[in-house]
This record gives sequence, structure tokens and C-alpha cells, in this order.
Amino acid sequence: MGHLVWHKPRFSTLGPKIEELADNHPSKPRCLYQLSRLFGSVGNYTECKRLFTYTLKLQRKRGDDRQVARTLRQLAFANWAMGLHKEGAQQAKEGSEISERLGDVVEQARCLIVLARLLRSDEQPDAAEEAASRAINLLSKRDQQFEVCECHQVLGEICRSKGKTEEAINHFEAALGIASSFNWHYLLFSVHHSLATLFFDEDRFDDAQAHVERAKSHTVNDPHPLARAVELEAWLWFKQHRLEEAKSEALRAVDMFEKLGATVDMEYARGLLRLIAEETGELLESVPLAVSMGSPCPDRITESE
Repeated sequence: MGHLVWHKPRFSTLGPKIEELADNHPSKPRCLYQLSRLFGSVGNYTECKRLFTYTLKLQRKRGDDRQVARTLRQLAFANWAMGLHKEGAQQAKEGSEISERLGDVVEQARCLIVLARLLRSDEQPDAAEEAASRAINLLSKRDQQFEVCECHQVLGEICRSKGKTEEAINHFEAALGIASSFNWHYLLFSVHHSLATLFFDEDRFDDAQAHVERAKSHTVNDPHPLARAVELEAWLWFKQHRLEEAKSEALRAVDMFEKLGATVDMEYARGLLRLIAEETGELLESVPLAVSMGSPCPDRITESE
């Protein structure tokens, strides 16, 4: 299951078999945890959350605080991806507190990174920056480059939300430097996606397009990041009033998300289709109004181990 999460994200027929195991089976929480991550890796956060909630119940019953903290972090991330910021923040804080009590500095930092994402999305940039800075300080004397890379990306997003473009770019470039050293494709995808969104917001379309293409080059046959890149490209065409191209890419993104069961992402793409229909005067009865979007698709990425 872990191999699928990292190397070939897709649905697995093992799911029902894992859930059918007795709750006291020694491997059930571990298998459920990996199954939950597998659903998260393809953008199906509803099922991901359901399974992590089940996993957390079993872990709490067994008194496995270390695993409880990890699962709380993953649940918080799923809630962030679903826009449930306050619920996710409570889970990330609890995970951080448990990890601090256990002396698990790395897990505490990971929880703080997720908390920073949630606080930024909940329009609390100062609190988000404090959480991300605490995470970097905790990691400063440890060789945890993956988490440091995530910190720089989150700080870049926080600076972008504050209108500090140059600081944001500096953080994103620091993240790219680390991710490139280790060839971490999905982090490279995510940071290029963040840079594309930043330039999109500033109407720097050539720069945005360049980063969309770079993001695509790091999808490595992973359908969920590829669908997100297609969605972002549709937004680029829409903002430049290239409506036929925007519609074509948005429809493609909706189809890709639907096949993955990525309902949250699919609703964002359908929201774009509604806007395109309004611009063209076209009737699009089959596409419900999704969400009001101030900027293209939020920075949804795969959570770390």
C-alpha cells in the first residue's frame, strides 16, 4: 500500500478487505493509515478523511499516542484540502501538543507546517507565519530537508497572501533548490504550481505559463497533479479571454477529477466552467455553481509521510 502511495497512486481492491479485518487485528490501523493516504494521494479527500477518522479511533483505543499524532496531522491536512480550516487547525494543534509531550521534534514540526497551511487559508497570515517559523526553528539542527522544503513553500504562500511578492519568490526558490537536489517530483510540481499561481495573480501570464509547463514535467504519470495542472492552465486561458481553450481544458480537468473521485477539485473546475458559460452566454445547466474563487485552485498537495 505504501508503494502505491509513493510510486503509483491509484485505487486498490484491498480496501474492503482491510476494513473487514477485526478491529483488534494487529495490522489493521497501519493498513488503514496507508489506505487513507492512498485516497488522499489521488485527491479523494472525503474517503481519505473517513478512513483516517476510523484509524484514529483504533489508535486512541490502543493508546498509541505517537501514531495518534501522525494521524491527527493527516486528518488536519485532509480537512485543509476540503476547506474545513477550523476543524483541521484543532487537529493539527492537538497533534503538535502530543508530539511535543513525547519529545518527537520532527513530528511536532510536521504538525506545525500543516497548522500554518490551515491558518493561512483561514486568513490568519501572522499566526500562520509564526507556526511555520516555529517549525523551521525546530528543524534547524536536524537533517530534515523534506520538511524544511515544505516550510519554505508555506512561507512563500504566506508572503504571497500578504502581497510580499519578492519574499514569496525567494522562499519558493529556496524550496525548489532543496527539492531539485533530491529530485522530489511532487514537491517540485507543487512549488512550480505555487509560482504559477503567484504570477497568475499578477497578470504575468508568460511567467505563469512557464511554471505550469514545469509543473507538468514533474507529474510523472501521476493523474492527480496532472489534473491540477490542466485546471490551472484553464484558469490562465480564461483570464486571457481565450474562452474556447479555457472551456476545453476545464472540461478535461473535470473529467480527470471525476475519474479519481476528487470531488473537491472537481467542484472548483466546475466553478470555472460556470464562469466561462457566463462570459459566453452559454447555458450550462449540467454544471452546478461550485465556489466563488478569488484565485485559481488552492495549493493542494500530497501530505508527507
